[in-house]
Amino acid sequence: MADYPLIADHGLIGDLQTAALVATDGSIDWFCAPRFDSPSIFGALLDQERGGHCRVRPTADVFTSKQLYFPDTAILVTRFMTEEGVGEVADFMPVVDSTVASDTHRIVRMVRCVRGKMTFALDIAPRFDYGREAHETHLTDNGAVFQGSRTSATVHVVREPGDKRVGRGQVDERGDLHAEIPLTAGEMRGMILETGVAGPPREVRVAEVAQLFDDTERYWETWLAHSNYTGRWREAVERSAITLKLMTYAPTGGLVAAPTASLPEQIGGERNWDYRYTWVRDASFSVYSLLSLGFTEEAAALGQWLRDRVNERAGSDGGPLNIMYRIDGSSDLSEEILEHWEGYRGSRPVHIGNGAAEQLQLDIYGEALDSIYVAHRSGVRIGHQGWQGISEVLNWLSDNWDQPEEGIWETRGGRQDFTYGRLMSWVALERGVRLAESYGRPAPIDRWRTERDAIYNQIMERGWSRDRKAFVQHYNTDVLDASLLRMPTVGFISPTDPMWLSTLQAMDGELVTDSLVYRYDPEASPDGLRGSEGTFSLCTFAYVDALAQAGQVDQARVTFEKMLTYANHLGLYSEEIGLTGEQIGNFPQAFTHLSLIDAAISLDRELGHQAGETAGSRRTGVTR
Repeated sequence: MADYPLIADHGLIGDLQTAALVATDGSIDWFCAPRFDSPSIFGALLDQERGGHCRVRPTADVFTSKQLYFPDTAILVTRFMTEEGVGEVADFMPVVDSTVASDTHRIVRMVRCVRGKMTFALDIAPRFDYGREAHETHLTDNGAVFQGSRTSATVHVVREPGDKRVGRGQVDERGDLHAEIPLTAGEMRGMILETGVAGPPREVRVAEVAQLFDDTERYWETWLAHSNYTGRWREAVERSAITLKLMTYAPTGGLVAAPTASLPEQIGGERNWDYRYTWVRDASFSVYSLLSLGFTEEAAALGQWLRDRVNERAGSDGGPLNIMYRIDGSSDLSEEILEHWEGYRGSRPVHIGNGAAEQLQLDIYGEALDSIYVAHRSGVRIGHQGWQGISEVLNWLSDNWDQPEEGIWETRGGRQDFTYGRLMSWVALERGVRLAESYGRPAPIDRWRTERDAIYNQIMERGWSRDRKAFVQHYNTDVLDASLLRMPTVGFISPTDPMWLSTLQAMDGELVTDSLVYRYDPEASPDGLRGSEGTFSLCTFAYVDALAQAGQVDQARVTFEKMLTYANHLGLYSEEIGLTGEQIGNFPQAFTHLSLIDAAISLDRELGHQAGETAGSRRTGVTR
């Protein structure tokens, strides 16, 4: 099997409509265009031989590489050290008018020699449509065009007039382009890969690329300046904010759960899912996190995306909402398997699309209503049509909350009466009652209140295990579930209630391993899938939040600091942490980064209270 880079050995660049992953060896091995959920052009991350890549690295046999982000930006710099010199590649995607959907996207690769001399090898091997679409390569003096039957990509050479050192290169029998770029200290050349353009490549001057770099740097610095976070973990929080922004599809405001597909939860296992879609749950959580940092424009866009889904009532027979949608709001997520790809380090099958889209997961209604409520209180107001949609959703939920469902973790082992689904159904109705009463909106408040109270009583009676002295995953088990760490956060129970403190203690004994938190125990609660998984990073940060609210601030801080050590070299997180500390699952994951933000803000606040000072940033939503 080919030698795959670690999942964590990547940085993310993007232009708010799509994104690319760049490995520490200078290879772009994941890039889909024109959107996050489009077929891949480079997919070596899932098949080194057949996936395709765009690689820039020294020709030297031995080199050391390091990566960093240009401060306060999404510009990624990969530095190479050899015996003859030091060089670097600066990768970025210029952000133009990100609110208008476009087929044209650019990846800029600025190649520079910093000290001594260095010759860079350039290898471009596109594989359109997940490697299923053949292409022809046409060379010119200014670059190359890779032409598929339905897709194309153009390479524009970056050089100075008359400079032939970046020449035509050579094309092999597979239509891949190979070239070399010899540089000495202070010299800069490179390339621009552009999708969705017609016509031959053009010669690009170094000054033009330098201007694109300056414009991109200015864009990200200006955007980040809107953050109001001044707490103890500014670097980690701001990198998480930039990462969430990179995973936002600006034309609709939709947020992808991750820009990747089928990265495994267990190496060699079958838990490999496509995350390039917008989950109602993720979008809802993100509204809260972004508002907490002062990013009202992004929160408003996500809130509008949520309200549009509520108003459409375009879900399955299971209810008014699907659990996830494509980034444009459409609901066609048919799942297929790419049989011709071997998967990351042999992790098969490789899934494209997501068959869980039409599962019944009742918790999404609570998450959606909570975020809409918080956004409304923060100035993102609900119009008449929006309120009508909300009322219809809550009326449906009033009739349908008391039934088995698939649950938050999208298990494929059959429906159960999941406690978390009931909890968030309670949240939906509770927030609906608050909105109606506080803002004078017409609603069957008595009915909503009756159902809300019935859910509360049912959870207390059936979701609580007297034997375990803890709230449990569902009514037919004594298994614990880390999703219930949100119980005090949403206001269902006091964070210092004895029942909750007992639950927290039980979780510590069953789900926590040296501060890292599992979602649940799949051996004790079969989920219909073979294999195991790592600890779930979202749950670890939720555990920090719960500990802080429960007054266990010192333990919360140690847990948080330990979790920060599991970030990759750029401060990015995947979905899970494996047994030996490696990052596994899709990367980077929005869930993880938004929960980091929430945990940092909550911990900042509690540490501030403990020290008698004002925390650097405060939550803006419901009193927790």
